[in-house]
This record gives sequence, C-alpha cells and structure tokens, in this order.
Amino acid sequence: MPIPKLVPSKGEYYDANENPPPFGHAMKQYIPLDDDYINLNAGSWGMLPLPVLFAATRLGYEIERNPDKIYRQVFYPLIVKARESIAKIIGADTDEVVFAPNATHAINTVLRNFEWREGDLLVGATTLYGGVANTLRYLADRSEHPRPELHTVEYIFPLTHPEILDTFRTRLREIKAAAAVEFTDVPPLSPGYGAGSSGRGNKIVVVLDSITATPGVLMPWQEMVTVCREEGAWALVDAAHSIGQEPDIDLSSAKPDFWISDCHKWLYAKRGCAVLYVPKRNQHIIKSSIPTSHEYVPEGSQNAKEKGTNFVMQHGWTGTPDHTAYASIPDALAFRQWLGGEKAINAYCHRLALDGGALLARILNTRVLDPSGALTLNMVNVQLPLPIESMRGALYKPERIAHINLLLRDKLLDEWKTYAVHFFHGGAWWCRCSPQVFNELSDFEYLGEALTVVCREIAEVVFRH
Repeated sequence: MPIPKLVPSKGEYYDANENPPPFGHAMKQYIPLDDDYINLNAGSWGMLPLPVLFAATRLGYEIERNPDKIYRQVFYPLIVKARESIAKIIGADTDEVVFAPNATHAINTVLRNFEWREGDLLVGATTLYGGVANTLRYLADRSEHPRPELHTVEYIFPLTHPEILDTFRTRLREIKAAAAVEFTDVPPLSPGYGAGSSGRGNKIVVVLDSITATPGVLMPWQEMVTVCREEGAWALVDAAHSIGQEPDIDLSSAKPDFWISDCHKWLYAKRGCAVLYVPKRNQHIIKSSIPTSHEYVPEGSQNAKEKGTNFVMQHGWTGTPDHTAYASIPDALAFRQWLGGEKAINAYCHRLALDGGALLARILNTRVLDPSGALTLNMVNVQLPLPIESMRGALYKPERIAHINLLLRDKLLDEWKTYAVHFFHGGAWWCRCSPQVFNELSDFEYLGEALTVVCREIAEVVFRH
C-alpha cells in the first residue's frame, strides 16, 4: 500500500537530551505559523507544536494502514495513557476523567443528563462563553416540560476577586430565596444531602467560569464552588482556558461537581480535545454520553448494579471520532516538559501578558482592564481607542457592535496579518491578547501599530455622521 514513510523535517522533532531554544521568536522553528502572521490569539484555537502535529499525523497514517487493528486493539491503551496523564496534572483519579471534542460538548453532556423538574433553577452569568450561554437558554426555552428556570449573574469588569465573590453569593441567595419551592436535590457534599432524595426533589445548577473568555479574567472559582456547596447548588465549572494556563489545579481539593477544560487551547494538544471531570460521587448523574454509546447501561438493569452508569467506557467510544487528538496529550506534555515544564512556560507567558498589555495600552493611549494583575494569568485585556458610551445602548446597538467586530476582524487579518480577540464590554471596546512561548514584546508593538490605524479607520467610517 502506498503509505509514505514519514520522516520528520526540521522543527518536527527535538532531542530531549539537548536544551530547547530560548522562549520568544527562536521558538517559531517549532510552530507551524505563516512567516508573516503575528499571532496573539493562541487562547482561542490553541497552538499545536510541530513535533506534536507530526506524531498525530504519523498516527493518522497508521490508522489508514489497518483501521480495525488500531481502533479495536491499539487505541484503548493510548487513550488510557492520555487519561492517566491528564488526571495527574489536575489532581483527579484516572476513572474520573474522560475526553470530549471540546468544552461546549462536554458541558452539554452534563447539562442534558440532569433530569429537570418544574421549579428547578439554572444559573449562568453574563460572561459565559456564547455557546454555553445559549445551551442554558435552550434548556429553559424548550417547549417540552419539565424545564429549568434560567437566571443570570451580571459581572461588569474591572472587579476584584472579593467583589466577584460577593456579587455571586448575593445573587445566588436572592435567586434561591425568591423561588417558590424547596431545594432538596443537593450535591453529595452539601449540607442536607440524603441519598434517598438524590434526583427526586428540586435543584439548583450553577454554571461558572474558572477564567472568563471575554474579558479574559481569572475568577475565584474555587471559592465560588464552596459557595455553591454551602447553598446546596450543583457547581459545573467551565474551565475551558484553565489547563495549561492556570497553575496548580487540584480538583480533589477544590471539589467541583463537574469540571471541563480544553486541552487544545493552552496545553498544546491537537484540536479538538477537552477533558470532562466527573468525580465518582456524581457519576450517577451522567447516564449517557452524547451521543449515546454502545456501552450505555440502562438504569435498573443487572449491568447497572455492577457498573453503575459505566461512565468511563461510555465515553471511550461514542462513534468514530478523531482519536488522534486525545492520543496527542502525552506528546504535548512531553514537549512542554522539554521546554522547561509548566512553571517555566506559564511564568514566561504571564510576564509577557503583563508587560505586553502595559506596552499596548501606552501605544494606544488607553488602559489595561486589570492594572493590579490579580485577575490576569496569560491573557491580558487592553481597551481600544474607540468611543465609550456613558449609558448602555446609547452609542452601540447590536447591529453596530456586529459591524465593528467584522471590521476589526477583517482589517486585522487581511490587511495587517495579525490578530487578537476583540469584544465590547462595559460600554467600551477591548482586545484580549493571549501570548505564547513564541511571542515577544515586539509582537505587541506591531499589534499596537495595527490597532491604532484600524481603530482610526473604523471611527471615521462608523461615526462619521
């Protein structure tokens, strides 16, 4: 069969016994970016190093040589190895960790497995990722009953962690106090839990971010999980941006009810790959993978008495996905270890985010969202030099916001060959920069030059009348 013998070229391999190049532009030899593209948005789609891409490509060729052998015999131990690797770095048991194509898919898996009752509450926030926010909206909008009632916590940054926590606790208690039912279906670690009432009474499910997407802000999510536990609410943590960016994650200590993170955003795994963490105490909630697997176990069957919901095996085979993404995790972790490990990578990216954000703010003559740095990990938010509205909706209607977003996108990508996420928040326009180990301060300088010109052009077009 004409399968080529893949031989890695320069940049597609590294010698683990040799020192890596210094962080900065010298790292570009291992990154498959266009030479003329300045990428300050690794946070959206991730960064796949060439050695990890080569390993995944080689595995892809192996699949085509003998699909039955790979899928029936080889993949299972590869996925177990990947799950073991992830479990170690997030402080979880291996059998509490499975994979999904992306964080939104995993969050849907959790939310669609809850058996909703009339009077149940579903609590989100104004800063939730769009697809996640719409999932909550859909669950509350469905025509069939029962369905949960949707509530929202509003955050307008800048805020401090104590302010965030106080806002969250106060709003959750307000929502709970205004309800006409008693909430007896509480998580196993909450006061008042009783095995006999599990799944039989009303419940509150809270979806909260560990790091919000826009703006890119570190939330006090561990403390928010504690508040949920004290209030008898189920805590589902959207940690899409955490793994590979947030240091010292220990889920055995934080004890969320569910926790999800993308491995392709910051951890250098092949996209799409997300980890779904469900502690054993809560795996009875997840009755089916999405889509439902061959390994589904009907509730009340003899198999259910022996296997429970068969959580791990259900998620091991949900059709025919691209398993090379999941199998890329050990290669990604090995490459990160060669670079110096988690602390070295995050120390560089964090410092560059702080210094680059300050530099960009000076160039644009604006400000950073978080001058203290307390809410900043490796994503920094800088205000754009566009008009600020004094009252919500006075200057920016949804149509104008959409128009400006399109102009920013197209001008940055097509005319300047650079990109950072741009968004409207709190009456002003911002950009979110996500530097990686291949970036330097000069990349922020170039982005500043681009945004200065682009924002001037947009102001002339949009506000000329």
